[in-house]
Amino acid sequence: MKPIKWNLVLALLLIGSFTAQAQITGKPNFGKIAIVDATIHTVTKGTIENGVIRLDGEKIEYVGTDRSKVSDEYYIISASGKHVYPGFMDSGTSLGLVEVSAVAVTVDNREVGNMNPNMLAFTAFNPHSVSIPVTRVSGVTHVITAPQGGLVSGQAALMDLWGYSPDSMVIDVTAGMVLNWPTIRSRGRGPRNLEQAEKRYKEAIKNLNKWLDNARFYQQMMSEYDADASGKIKPEKNQQLQSMRALVEGETPLIIAVSSEKDILNAIEWASHEDNISLNIVFAGVEEGWRVAEQIAKAGIPCLVSTLYTPVRPYDHIHRPYENPSALMRAGVKVAIMTGEVENVRNLPFNAGYAAAYGMGTEEAIKAVTINPAEIFGVSNLLGSLEEGKQANLFISSGDPFEPLSQIEQVFIKGYQIPMDSRHTQLFEEFLDRDATQE
Repeated sequence: MKPIKWNLVLALLLIGSFTAQAQITGKPNFGKIAIVDATIHTVTKGTIENGVIRLDGEKIEYVGTDRSKVSDEYYIISASGKHVYPGFMDSGTSLGLVEVSAVAVTVDNREVGNMNPNMLAFTAFNPHSVSIPVTRVSGVTHVITAPQGGLVSGQAALMDLWGYSPDSMVIDVTAGMVLNWPTIRSRGRGPRNLEQAEKRYKEAIKNLNKWLDNARFYQQMMSEYDADASGKIKPEKNQQLQSMRALVEGETPLIIAVSSEKDILNAIEWASHEDNISLNIVFAGVEEGWRVAEQIAKAGIPCLVSTLYTPVRPYDHIHRPYENPSALMRAGVKVAIMTGEVENVRNLPFNAGYAAAYGMGTEEAIKAVTINPAEIFGVSNLLGSLEEGKQANLFISSGDPFEPLSQIEQVFIKGYQIPMDSRHTQLFEEFLDRDATQE
């Protein structure tokens, strides 16, 4: 028997203890909770001064001004001078799928192969990711977390940011199918070969159309069997095509990641084809959307955009990314703000803040991180505004949540009053006072 290397064992135990300590947060408050004397920004029904919002478990029970509706059975939070907003939603992240991007074993946001419609981000989601507490204390209470890579990456999930397992956090397992639009631009640093780029593009579109045709046939075949199975042999199940049934019926959104002007126009043309008009298409990224905003609006395609990126073309003005959401909005496009990040999903309010400052305005920017994404992903009956009967995802802020000096003071997710600690706050406390203890 080999001798035990106690130094190695001790080191591993210490590493494990530090990792666990960095992720431990307090326990939430839950039950009957009333927030009183606040300025309540309902998003869909105006702003209520000196308002009352009453929570009963997971749901919002009352929103209004009647203080008499708050009895002694409620835990009361006085929010005089404070503001209450619906919890923010980031419409494009890899949160929970990636922990340390440089460490391969912690990266679980892509599968091998070009077509993976049956891959579910939900199955790879890590509910104990260190990035989750860091994110939710910034007012972001739920996110779309999506796979990457290949032509069809798989299915994104809509997740709450409080819970102990993916099952306790999921809102929608199949919130959207992710398609990376094939670019017609040539690749690499060598000479531009437009002929090869065109050939690659046409081959990718051909493969995509073939998969969708197969999925439509499979959906029709399975639907006919489900409607009347008498005397029929049950068709053999195909896992990939099975996962696309809701997509071809228009129930699951097709999230098309597309960036440049030419690619956006190609995607619009493809989406307008008679075979594809039944698809529920959403564009994501859309960095050059401002160049073709009118065409996107005419096609009726909503867009998920960020603002913290450099212009696609070196000669474009540095403000273009900040102005992109407002240009799309003014053209009539429904816009939702996203980050496309993992550890920096916490910066969603600042992405929206730039959009607000560069033409979108605060009210529309608030909608772009609340009710707009909820409507785009079909959950506006549950999330996106402060209304009776909706899920209690909200936060209390000292001021405008897009202002860096404003403090997010309390966060509620599914009615749970979330502890306002994270790896950031724990490290701050750890190094605030570094003096040795004295006995």
